[in-house]
Amino acid sequence: MEHDDTREGLRCLVTGATGYIGGRLVPELLSAGHRVRCLARSPDRLRDHPWADRAEVVAGDVTDAASVARALAGVDVAYYLVHAMSSGKDFEETDRRAALIFAEQARIAGVRRIVHLSGLTPAGVPEHELSPHLRSRAEVARILLDSGVPTTVLRAAVVIGSGSASFEMLRYLTERLPVMVTPSWVHTRIQPVAVRDVLRALVGSARMPSDVNRAFDIGGPEVLTYRQMMVRYAAVAGLPRRIIVPVPVLTPGLSSHWVGLVTPVPASIARPLTESLRHEVVCHEHDIARHLPGPPGRPIGFDEAVRLALQRVREARVTTRWSSASVPGAPSDPMPTDPDWAGGSLYSDHRELLVDASPQALWRVIEGIGGENGWYSFPLAWAVRGRLDRLVGGVGLRRGRRDAARLRVGDSLDFWRVEAIEPGRLLRLRAEMRLPGLAWLEMGAVTDEDGRTRYRQRALFHPHGLLGQAYWWSVSPFHAIVFGGMARNIARAAAGSAARDPQHTPSH
Repeated sequence: MEHDDTREGLRCLVTGATGYIGGRLVPELLSAGHRVRCLARSPDRLRDHPWADRAEVVAGDVTDAASVARALAGVDVAYYLVHAMSSGKDFEETDRRAALIFAEQARIAGVRRIVHLSGLTPAGVPEHELSPHLRSRAEVARILLDSGVPTTVLRAAVVIGSGSASFEMLRYLTERLPVMVTPSWVHTRIQPVAVRDVLRALVGSARMPSDVNRAFDIGGPEVLTYRQMMVRYAAVAGLPRRIIVPVPVLTPGLSSHWVGLVTPVPASIARPLTESLRHEVVCHEHDIARHLPGPPGRPIGFDEAVRLALQRVREARVTTRWSSASVPGAPSDPMPTDPDWAGGSLYSDHRELLVDASPQALWRVIEGIGGENGWYSFPLAWAVRGRLDRLVGGVGLRRGRRDAARLRVGDSLDFWRVEAIEPGRLLRLRAEMRLPGLAWLEMGAVTDEDGRTRYRQRALFHPHGLLGQAYWWSVSPFHAIVFGGMARNIARAAAGSAARDPQHTPSH
């Protein structure tokens, strides 16, 4: 497929569209007049995005050559925005294999350019001394640059934007700890970059000349230490000045657990972030300015980037979050169909109640569950479960919600993820906590044959092995308190909401 770049948009493939950057890049490419195809393992997770009806979505995985080949057919520019982070000990091998497959299939398909967002690596530091995370990112970039397809690699340090893992880590550390004992990396010099400038560079890279095949450093206009970033964040957020005492004894592993205890970012994701801060990450060139049109103003400074991010958080307009991507190691199996399930034990806890409210009032309570609204049941039990999950490396209960009132497929919801949603009728959540099995929670609003509103709730658990069996039977005595209380309180909240509505008509 040939295009005249001056008259017509390009056909772009975006991998990682369910992630933080990918989910924001797609609408930017569409606004620039390009046609967009997304490659996703679970296409349903993109169904409820505002741009979903304007982009093509195909099912596939970057580790599967056949699905990558299908996705790349007819594509001009391929955005490679996936990486395995720390999804197990073999994440470097997974990253390597996926990059090699993507590079080969892009060359075979005649793709005109690959664009990849990578991490900024410190100058003069041998690759073997880098953290596994940065080392893997550097290897992936090298594989793509050697693919035979003209490639643009954008290397960024800390990305500042509402919902980014780096921003959430900075935000919660600063807001929750007026006095903090910190690792020595708070003195590391960093060149943060606003997410808006990252997206501008990604979009602009689509039209780079065909003879450009290289990496570019991208960063904001300021170089700061992490300590300075925390102090500046506090000033922008209107917080009292923070007292920061660095100590040399916190290793990267201990640092990640420290971050995991204080912030919603779990240790599995905090570790690669903190390991990356051991070395100075500062841009050593700004050559990309020769190839991209400049921003309307100068690149966004740190204070302005923080102000914009906080504004989005306070207005509940965070379009994607670090938790948009699947958590490493979390289960991804779809819920087994029932009663056709033949995969072994499937335990169920079922609750059903009449509700003195309309189905619409009940649905508002169901869709608003979690985050600041809580789980309508024994808060201490949920808090303890969340803390136990974090202690074993899970996500815990502090991821919250992307939006206070609305959910979409793929949203993280504390230690759950939205697997299915039928507005006004059904919400199905899949557990992403550390469990010896797979778990789901369903909540629904239905109207029975007598026109009455009913609340239906079902918890399902598919145990893995003897440990999974033991887990179910050890917690089942508490289900009457936890799940029974949840059902009663959701029904009560819906009825209370309906009673305050002057248009309310009792359902029974």
